[in-house]
Amino acid sequence: MSKLYDPIKAQSNITDNVIVAFSGGKDSVVTLDLCRRYFKRVSAFFMYQVPELSFQEATINFAERKYGITIDRIPHFELSEIIASGTFRKDDYSTPIININDCYRYVRLINDSWWIAAGERIADSIIRRAMIKRSGCIDEKRGRFYPVANFTKEEILRYIKHHNLKPAPETAVIGHSFRSLMPQDVYSIKQYYPQDFEKIKRWFPFVEASAKHYEIYGNGKNKTSKIRDGNTQTE
Repeated sequence: MSKLYDPIKAQSNITDNVIVAFSGGKDSVVTLDLCRRYFKRVSAFFMYQVPELSFQEATINFAERKYGITIDRIPHFELSEIIASGTFRKDDYSTPIININDCYRYVRLINDSWWIAAGERIADSIIRRAMIKRSGCIDEKRGRFYPVANFTKEEILRYIKHHNLKPAPETAVIGHSFRSLMPQDVYSIKQYYPQDFEKIKRWFPFVEASAKHYEIYGNGKNKTSKIRDGNTQTE
Protein backbone atom coordinates (compact mmCIF):
# COMPACT_ATOMS: atom_id res chain seq x y z
CA MET A 1 0.00 0.00 0.00
CA SER A 2 2.79 2.44 0.87
CA LYS A 3 4.12 2.20 -2.69
CA LEU A 4 0.93 3.85 -3.94
CA TYR A 5 1.71 7.06 -2.09
CA ASP A 6 5.47 7.17 -2.66
CA PRO A 7 5.25 9.67 -5.58
CA ILE A 8 3.17 12.25 -3.73
CA LYS A 9 5.12 11.84 -0.49
CA ALA A 10 8.35 12.44 -2.38
CA GLN A 11 6.86 15.45 -4.16
CA SER A 12 5.67 16.96 -0.87
CA ASN A 13 9.31 17.10 0.21
CA ILE A 14 10.12 19.19 -2.90
CA THR A 15 7.34 21.79 -2.80
CA ASP A 16 4.16 22.78 -0.97
CA ASN A 17 2.63 24.51 -4.01
CA VAL A 18 1.12 22.57 -6.95
CA ILE A 19 -1.32 22.92 -9.84
CA VAL A 20 -3.67 20.03 -10.67
CA ALA A 21 -4.70 19.26 -14.24
CA PHE A 22 -8.35 18.47 -13.53
CA SER A 23 -10.61 16.71 -16.04
CA GLY A 24 -13.24 15.33 -13.70
CA GLY A 25 -12.36 11.74 -14.62
CA LYS A 26 -11.70 9.08 -11.99
CA ASP A 27 -7.91 9.43 -11.97
CA SER A 28 -8.24 13.20 -11.94
CA VAL A 29 -10.54 13.42 -8.90
CA VAL A 30 -8.22 11.15 -6.92
CA THR A 31 -5.22 13.25 -7.96
CA LEU A 32 -6.90 16.44 -6.74
CA ASP A 33 -7.96 14.85 -3.46
CA LEU A 34 -4.45 13.57 -2.78
CA CYS A 35 -2.91 16.94 -3.55
CA ARG A 36 -5.23 18.69 -1.10
CA ARG A 37 -4.07 16.26 1.57
CA TYR A 38 -0.34 16.62 0.93
CA PHE A 39 0.22 20.24 -0.16
CA LYS A 40 -0.48 23.56 1.53
CA ARG A 41 -1.40 25.45 -1.64
CA VAL A 42 -3.30 23.76 -4.46
CA SER A 43 -4.54 25.36 -7.68
CA ALA A 44 -6.31 23.58 -10.53
CA PHE A 45 -7.33 24.09 -14.14
CA PHE A 46 -9.86 22.47 -16.45
CA MET A 47 -9.52 22.43 -20.25
CA TYR A 48 -12.80 22.56 -22.15
CA GLN A 49 -13.71 22.06 -25.80
CA VAL A 50 -17.12 23.65 -25.30
CA PRO A 51 -17.54 25.98 -22.31
CA GLU A 52 -20.15 25.62 -19.56
CA LEU A 53 -21.50 22.15 -20.30
CA SER A 54 -23.75 21.32 -17.36
CA PHE A 55 -22.25 17.94 -16.49
CA GLN A 56 -18.74 19.37 -16.50
CA GLU A 57 -19.74 22.40 -14.45
CA ALA A 58 -21.43 20.11 -11.89
CA THR A 59 -18.17 18.22 -11.41
CA ILE A 60 -16.07 21.39 -11.23
CA ASN A 61 -18.46 23.10 -8.82
CA PHE A 62 -18.48 20.08 -6.52
CA ALA A 63 -14.68 20.07 -6.39
CA GLU A 64 -14.53 23.83 -5.80
CA ARG A 65 -16.92 23.57 -2.86
CA LYS A 66 -15.27 20.50 -1.39
CA TYR A 67 -11.74 21.88 -1.47
CA GLY A 68 -12.37 25.61 -1.21
CA ILE A 69 -10.53 26.41 -4.43
CA THR A 70 -11.31 28.04 -7.78
CA ILE A 71 -10.67 25.84 -10.80
CA ASP A 72 -9.57 27.89 -13.80
CA ARG A 73 -11.50 27.07 -16.99
CA ILE A 74 -9.32 27.43 -20.07
CA PRO A 75 -9.81 26.39 -23.72
CA HIS A 76 -8.33 23.00 -24.57
CA PHE A 77 -5.24 23.38 -26.71
CA GLU A 78 -6.74 20.96 -29.28
CA LEU A 79 -9.57 23.45 -29.79
CA SER A 80 -7.25 25.70 -31.78
CA GLU A 81 -6.65 23.03 -34.44
CA ILE A 82 -10.29 21.95 -34.41
CA ILE A 83 -11.44 25.50 -35.18
CA ALA A 84 -8.67 26.24 -37.66
CA SER A 85 -9.27 23.05 -39.65
CA GLY A 86 -13.05 23.36 -39.64
CA THR A 87 -13.99 20.18 -37.79
CA PHE A 88 -17.80 20.09 -37.73
CA ARG A 89 -17.82 23.84 -38.43
CA LYS A 90 -16.52 26.42 -40.90
CA ASP A 91 -12.74 26.59 -40.89
CA ASP A 92 -10.93 29.63 -39.56
CA TYR A 93 -7.29 29.60 -40.63
CA SER A 94 -6.61 32.81 -38.68
CA THR A 95 -6.87 30.85 -35.41
CA PRO A 96 -3.44 30.67 -33.73
CA ILE A 97 -2.38 27.07 -33.13
CA ILE A 98 -1.27 26.37 -29.58
CA ASN A 99 -0.08 23.25 -27.79
CA ILE A 100 -0.14 21.77 -24.30
CA ASN A 101 3.00 23.64 -23.30
CA ASP A 102 1.28 26.96 -24.02
CA CYS A 103 -1.49 25.94 -21.62
CA TYR A 104 1.06 24.94 -19.00
CA ARG A 105 2.87 28.26 -19.32
CA TYR A 106 -0.42 30.11 -18.86
CA VAL A 107 -1.59 28.26 -15.74
CA ARG A 108 1.87 28.51 -14.22
CA LEU A 109 1.85 32.26 -14.81
CA ILE A 110 -1.60 32.95 -13.34
CA ASN A 111 -1.03 30.67 -10.35
CA ASP A 112 2.60 31.59 -9.69
CA SER A 113 3.50 27.92 -9.42
CA TRP A 114 5.70 25.48 -11.34
CA TRP A 115 4.71 21.89 -10.55
CA ILE A 116 1.72 20.36 -12.35
CA ALA A 117 0.07 17.21 -11.02
CA ALA A 118 -1.54 14.95 -13.63
CA GLY A 119 -3.58 11.76 -13.36
CA GLU A 120 -1.61 9.47 -15.68
CA ARG A 121 -1.14 5.91 -14.43
CA ILE A 122 1.44 3.29 -15.40
CA ALA A 123 -1.37 0.75 -15.85
CA ASP A 124 -3.24 2.98 -18.33
CA SER A 125 -1.44 1.76 -21.42
CA ILE A 126 1.92 0.71 -22.82
CA ILE A 127 2.52 4.31 -23.88
CA ARG A 128 1.80 5.69 -20.41
CA ARG A 129 3.96 3.00 -18.83
CA ALA A 130 6.88 3.88 -21.09
CA MET A 131 6.41 7.62 -20.49
CA ILE A 132 6.37 7.36 -16.71
CA LYS A 133 9.11 4.75 -16.59
CA ARG A 134 11.28 7.06 -18.70
CA SER A 135 10.65 10.25 -16.72
CA GLY A 136 9.89 8.79 -13.32
CA CYS A 137 6.86 9.67 -11.21
CA ILE A 138 8.45 13.10 -10.74
CA ASP A 139 9.47 14.67 -14.05
CA GLU A 140 11.77 17.50 -13.02
CA LYS A 141 12.55 18.57 -16.59
CA ARG A 142 8.88 19.13 -17.50
CA GLY A 143 7.74 20.20 -14.05
CA ARG A 144 5.14 17.45 -13.86
CA PHE A 145 4.45 14.67 -11.41
CA TYR A 146 2.03 11.77 -11.27
CA PRO A 147 0.47 11.13 -7.83
CA VAL A 148 -1.55 8.09 -8.95
CA ALA A 149 1.13 6.58 -11.19
CA ASN A 150 1.23 3.32 -9.23
CA PHE A 151 -2.53 2.91 -8.74
CA THR A 152 -4.48 0.22 -10.56
CA LYS A 153 -8.01 0.92 -11.77
CA GLU A 154 -9.39 -1.07 -8.84
CA GLU A 155 -7.36 0.96 -6.35
CA ILE A 156 -8.64 4.19 -7.92
CA LEU A 157 -12.23 2.98 -7.53
CA ARG A 158 -11.65 1.95 -3.90
CA TYR A 159 -10.15 5.34 -3.11
CA ILE A 160 -13.13 7.12 -4.69
CA LYS A 161 -15.59 5.03 -2.68
CA HIS A 162 -13.67 5.38 0.59
CA HIS A 163 -13.42 9.17 0.33
CA ASN A 164 -16.88 9.67 -1.21
CA LEU A 165 -15.56 11.45 -4.29
CA LYS A 166 -17.67 12.27 -7.34
CA PRO A 167 -16.14 11.68 -10.77
CA ALA A 168 -17.78 13.33 -13.77
CA PRO A 169 -21.28 11.84 -14.24
CA GLU A 170 -20.75 11.24 -17.96
CA THR A 171 -18.10 8.62 -17.11
CA ALA A 172 -20.99 6.23 -16.42
CA VAL A 173 -22.05 6.60 -20.06
CA ILE A 174 -18.86 6.89 -22.10
CA GLY A 175 -16.41 5.34 -19.65
CA HIS A 176 -14.35 8.50 -19.23
CA SER A 177 -14.78 12.24 -18.92
CA PHE A 178 -16.03 14.00 -22.08
CA ARG A 179 -12.97 15.01 -24.08
CA SER A 180 -13.61 14.73 -27.80
CA LEU A 181 -16.07 14.99 -30.67
CA MET A 182 -15.66 11.31 -31.51
CA PRO A 183 -18.88 9.55 -32.56
CA GLN A 184 -19.59 7.49 -29.43
CA ASP A 185 -18.84 10.39 -27.08
CA VAL A 186 -21.06 12.81 -29.00
CA TYR A 187 -23.86 10.26 -29.41
CA SER A 188 -23.88 9.57 -25.66
CA ILE A 189 -24.04 13.26 -24.81
CA LYS A 190 -26.90 13.72 -27.27
CA GLN A 191 -28.80 10.86 -25.63
CA TYR A 192 -28.23 11.76 -21.98
CA TYR A 193 -27.57 15.51 -22.04
CA PRO A 194 -29.65 16.91 -24.91
CA GLN A 195 -29.43 20.51 -23.68
CA ASP A 196 -25.65 20.29 -23.57
CA PHE A 197 -25.67 18.71 -27.01
CA GLU A 198 -27.41 21.85 -28.26
CA LYS A 199 -24.61 23.93 -26.71
CA ILE A 200 -22.08 21.80 -28.55
CA LYS A 201 -23.99 22.35 -31.81
CA ARG A 202 -23.75 26.12 -31.35
CA TRP A 203 -19.98 25.78 -31.47
CA PHE A 204 -19.93 22.93 -33.98
CA PRO A 205 -23.02 23.19 -36.21
CA PHE A 206 -22.25 19.96 -38.10
CA VAL A 207 -21.55 17.78 -35.04
CA GLU A 208 -24.83 15.94 -35.61
CA ALA A 209 -22.91 14.00 -38.27
CA SER A 210 -20.66 12.52 -35.59
CA ALA A 211 -23.62 11.33 -33.52
CA LYS A 212 -25.29 9.93 -36.63
CA HIS A 213 -22.12 8.05 -37.54
CA TYR A 214 -22.23 6.17 -34.25
CA GLU A 215 -25.98 5.64 -34.54
CA ILE A 216 -25.51 3.97 -37.93
CA TYR A 217 -22.11 2.29 -37.64
CA GLY A 218 -21.77 1.75 -33.88
CA ASN A 219 -21.58 -1.72 -32.39
CA GLY A 220 -25.26 -1.69 -31.41
CA LYS A 221 -24.41 -2.01 -27.74
CA ASN A 222 -24.75 1.59 -26.61
CA LYS A 223 -24.25 2.10 -22.92
CA THR A 224 -27.49 2.37 -20.98
CA SER A 225 -26.05 2.25 -17.48
CA LYS A 226 -27.67 4.57 -14.98
CA ILE A 227 -25.96 7.91 -14.56
CA ARG A 228 -24.60 8.46 -11.09
CA ASP A 229 -27.22 10.16 -8.88
CA GLY A 230 -29.61 10.27 -11.86
CA ASN A 231 -27.81 13.39 -13.03
CA THR A 232 -28.94 13.61 -16.65
CA GLN A 233 -31.14 15.93 -18.67
CA THR A 234 -33.40 13.16 -19.95
CA GLU A 235 -35.36 12.58 -16.76
